[in-house]
Amino acid sequence: MHNKNMKAKYILSGVLVAASTVFSSCSDFFDQDSDHVTFTDNMHLDSPADTIYSLTGIMAKMQALGDRTILLGEARGDLVDVTNAAGSDLRDIAQFNVGDDNIYNSPRDYYAVINNCNLYISKVDTALKNNRNQNIFLKEYAAVKAYRAWTYLQLAINYGRVPFVTEPIVTKAQSDATYETKDIRDLCNWLVKDIAPLANEEYPGLGMLGVTNSRMLYFPIYAVMGDLNLWAGNYADAAVAYYNAITTANGANSFFPTGTSSVAWMDAGSWNGIGDSWTSDFTNERFSSSRELLTMIAGDSIPSQGNYSQLRNIFNSDEENNFEVSLVPSQALQDLSAAQKYCSVTSDGDTIYAPSNLNDQYAGDLRLYSAWSKLSNFTYRGRQINYQSIRKYTTRNVHIYRRTMLYLRLAEALNRAGYPRFAYQILSSGVNNKVIADKVLPYYQTAVDSAFINLFSFPSTSTTGYIVADLTNQSQYYNTIGIHSRGSGWSQANKYYQMPDDTTLNATDRLNYQIDRVEKMIVDEGALEFAFEGTRYYDLLRVALRRNDPAFLADRIYNRRGSAHVDEMKSEIKKDLMNTNNWFLNWNGKIGL
Repeated sequence: MHNKNMKAKYILSGVLVAASTVFSSCSDFFDQDSDHVTFTDNMHLDSPADTIYSLTGIMAKMQALGDRTILLGEARGDLVDVTNAAGSDLRDIAQFNVGDDNIYNSPRDYYAVINNCNLYISKVDTALKNNRNQNIFLKEYAAVKAYRAWTYLQLAINYGRVPFVTEPIVTKAQSDATYETKDIRDLCNWLVKDIAPLANEEYPGLGMLGVTNSRMLYFPIYAVMGDLNLWAGNYADAAVAYYNAITTANGANSFFPTGTSSVAWMDAGSWNGIGDSWTSDFTNERFSSSRELLTMIAGDSIPSQGNYSQLRNIFNSDEENNFEVSLVPSQALQDLSAAQKYCSVTSDGDTIYAPSNLNDQYAGDLRLYSAWSKLSNFTYRGRQINYQSIRKYTTRNVHIYRRTMLYLRLAEALNRAGYPRFAYQILSSGVNNKVIADKVLPYYQTAVDSAFINLFSFPSTSTTGYIVADLTNQSQYYNTIGIHSRGSGWSQANKYYQMPDDTTLNATDRLNYQIDRVEKMIVDEGALEFAFEGTRYYDLLRVALRRNDPAFLADRIYNRRGSAHVDEMKSEIKKDLMNTNNWFLNWNGKIGL
């Protein structure tokens, strides 16, 4: 593993990295009288019909994880606040008061996916080949291993330490046995080794499942490998995995630039009219070579089908919830968005900035304006209602991976691997090989650094590849912008959005200074880009663990309603968030810290 300095090392609280081996019974997670196992004990998967049926069965089990993945990742963060209309289970999540009977606290649902994956992996005949000597079921086998890896990661980052089982449990005796438990880091390192040999396998060809292209329901192995390495602290390996996810998204050595989607002022200077191509990034579920959405968990179309996602009703006013939403944007998110400086470059090359006193989310970054709309005292059918729409929740499906997420996590990994200037360019201008040559490589002169940076190639020609905007020639074609430019204008020209640096420090301290501050920029960018999408709490958790700094997470959550309401939040969140054990769920004393 490539480490630049002490800051690049992974630090966890002692409770998560205790050397002693811990064992736990799984009897409470595997109920043999339930439908947690969808296959018979003697079944061997050696026909296409069997393996397709089994694969779609696992997809069905994944549906139970959709809403809770988003809500556990969002309601515990600092970007949303609960309303009086929120149910007690959701309110308890936001207040870190999750009991054993909370509907979102069900380890069984995770192990239902894992056990079916384990059974599939043990039964499928991966050696079976067709008349062209091609493995018949290797694609499905890879997809199932990715489902298992992703599910185990969600289980671990929510519970801290989990029973780890890789063999199928199909009898009561197996269920009653004790199994080793793993913490986040050990689990991630095991899973990386498990899925890495399958990273280049293509998706299974199941075609359309109802109205959904089945390719949208798979988890790209390189993306999952990136996440596993990021949580384990293998930052250089994480960066390479995310890079591979980007450059193989459409096949080997394919182009997958950031795109140019943004929310922007159309009449800069007068500050009138907003153009929005960003909203379509999270509403378009079609599979295409330029897709923003990479992976989703399918939801049922009507409530009676059992896995109907409630996210639309939680975030959006409608008749189903009597126009009373459960989650609203927090004051902390509104303050962060308004604090950004929107930069525009005129046709004459002048740099101008939007005023900071604009109303209705027009000030600062425009992505919150795009994602959130509200009307107070709106008259509907003779009654006064307050209306809210979160445009990220308009479909029945739960979105998990986006293209921009790969780039932002690539930046996070590069920064912690010791290359903050590389990470900053992903935020600011976007990257291609010219940007890397001009603005990254000159600052990293050692042979080791050069060799590592040269692993990343983002080539471009005049019309293909990764083309970064040239602000001196705004009529040119480009397809790559910095992530911050998606809501704050042309970030590479923004004097308020510069690479953090302190030339008075020695080389080591200067690099540590850059890493620290670029990481905070990345955390802020995650809030601006992915608000309401279920990533925020996990981002804060990962960084706080890495820094061994409980206040990094605690202070932000206590500040959810703004600095004037910190004591109010502390009184509502009765658990001490400076105690890292309180960051994780537990259930019946069987799982968790």
